[in-house]
Amino acid sequence: MSPTSAVVITGGASGIGRACAESVAAQGRAVAVWDLNADGALAAAQEIAKAHNVATFGLGIDVTKTNELASAVDASRSAVGALGGLVHAAGTVSNQSIGALDDAGWDFVLNVNLRAFPMLVQAMHADLAAAEGAAVVGIASIEGWVGNAAIPAYCASKAGMLGAVRSMADKLGPEGIRVNAICPGFIETPMLGITLDIPGVLDRFEETSVLKRIGQPSEIGEPAAFLLSDKASFITGQSIIVDGGVLATA
Repeated sequence: MSPTSAVVITGGASGIGRACAESVAAQGRAVAVWDLNADGALAAAQEIAKAHNVATFGLGIDVTKTNELASAVDASRSAVGALGGLVHAAGTVSNQSIGALDDAGWDFVLNVNLRAFPMLVQAMHADLAAAEGAAVVGIASIEGWVGNAAIPAYCASKAGMLGAVRSMADKLGPEGIRVNAICPGFIETPMLGITLDIPGVLDRFEETSVLKRIGQPSEIGEPAAFLLSDKASFITGQSIIVDGGVLATA
């Protein structure tokens, strides 16, 4: 039987995070939607509850404020019950290349994308350890595997997440907690949206995929829900590439 405990999903108001919340809820699991956009988190939680008939909770939170994570975990547990899963989908990017990258841009990207991830796991550790079939999923990127001159902080943060996944899988595995990452390719999300408005960019992204298209958020949400389920009970410490074959020919 698949785990029935609730899942916390950061960045859950839109994009990949929202898709992960939808896919998890479709399995009948309660979800706590965390997002910097408080109104978006509340709206997403309400819509998901109505669509899937599960308990939900929407919370506006800045995941870089690690001193607020414990109270957020407590509030989520009170609202949706025992917590047994986490998806860290909150993310940001700074379009500053080497030579233009400043301290603020570097720190912000690494704090959101990387530093928050193990701190979230730490804040949820007692809950995860008590849950049957507990699992954690970090949303990384193919940019953690290949270089992109335009976004060094983003590349570093996603590569760092892959290392954090392996380390946490090693530490938490004996407690029955699995930790994995998904590395999306080019997915049609608000983060990518501004780039897609540039003439020729969509064509270039589609050409890099052997499927000749970019992906949809649901195509990341479904693998995330799988990794959180007992169908993936022997998968841990892995970084699953979901990119439409971009890296297959890189």
